[in-house]
Formats: sequence, C-alpha cells, structure tokens
Amino acid sequence: MWNSMTVNNCNTYLIDGKARILIDPGHTHLFPHVESGLREAGLAISDLDLIIATHAHPDHIEAVKLFKDTPALFAMHETDWQLLSDMGKSLGVLLDIDAYIPDFFLTSGNLMMKDLSLEVLHTPGHSPGSISVYWPEKRTLFTGDVLFKDGLGRTDLPGGDGSVLKRSIKEMEGLEVEWMCPGHGDIIRGAGKVRNNFQRVEEFWFAYI
Repeated sequence: MWNSMTVNNCNTYLIDGKARILIDPGHTHLFPHVESGLREAGLAISDLDLIIATHAHPDHIEAVKLFKDTPALFAMHETDWQLLSDMGKSLGVLLDIDAYIPDFFLTSGNLMMKDLSLEVLHTPGHSPGSISVYWPEKRTLFTGDVLFKDGLGRTDLPGGDGSVLKRSIKEMEGLEVEWMCPGHGDIIRGAGKVRNNFQRVEEFWFAYI
C-alpha cells in the first residue's frame, strides 16, 4: 500500500497472488513512488493482471493511462466511466479519454481472477459509480472514497448524493471485516475497531449529509 500526499494522492493497494491486482493507481506524476514499491516487491507494472478504479476522480484514476501498453486489464463501474467520458468530451485534448477505456465493467457480484475471488460492491454516493471491493478470504474491505477512518466521502462533487452514500455505508456494515482499507487516510485493523468506525461515522456524520 502506498499513501500520503507526497507519495500518492490516494491510497494505492496491491493484491499479490497468482493474480496481481492494483487498486487505484492514483495521480500520474506521483506514480513513480508506486513503481518503486513494486520493484521492492520484485514486480514491474508489466506483471500486473488487473487495474481497478474505485471511481473516476483524477486522484484515483489518472495513472491508469500508464498501463495502456501493458498486459494489465482495466476495470471500473460503467456509471463512472460515463462520467469520465463526458468529462473527456468537455476537456478535449486535456484528457486522453482513449487511455481510460475499460476492458470490462465492474458490477455488484463476484470477480474471479486465477486463484483470487473478490466481491464487487456498487457503493454510490461519493460518485454514482463508486465501488468497494471485498476480499472474503482475508476479510479485507477496500472502500475507496465511500468510507474513511472517522469520516466519509464528499457528496458535493458531480453525481454525489448524501442519502445514497448513507445507504451504501449501511449495506457494507454487515460484512465480516478485519481490515478496512480506505481510499485516503489510515487503514483500520481489527473487527471491533472496524465496527466502531462504522458506528462513529453513522452517529456523527450522517446528520450532516
């Protein structure tokens, strides 16, 4: 995992097994830090099988274009792809939209790749096509910008909706989670701490969105 404002503008996660999956590669100009971490793990970007974007905001997705000529597939939710595509049409040459065309779209349900079984959750609210990824074997939940430690995602950006975000968070609450890995900030370790975080966020933040 790579994080912090100086290393990457979002948290980037590597699932390393027979299938190697990178979640949220982040900003292009900060991606060399991720590449350095991959090298320390004995990997190159050409070794990755799949790149997942939890949503279409630039701080999570911009570096996807660096994988255009690698074997890695790219996937995101179709609703946020449409959001990104519309943005590309308005920005023109500033955004090379062809570099972000997904190889397939993620929907709620199981995602199988080699020996790896993940569960994709459509968790809109921060954006209309936000997803979270649950790894049942490791009881690990990657929440993107839906839920943080002691906080939740913004709802004032295009497609954001507070009532929808609250519903998404409530739907994740019943999962068995030992590791909660958000799109920004600290990881939460321990089922009790994860449950407490859900409760704190609901008690404090739900009234404001």
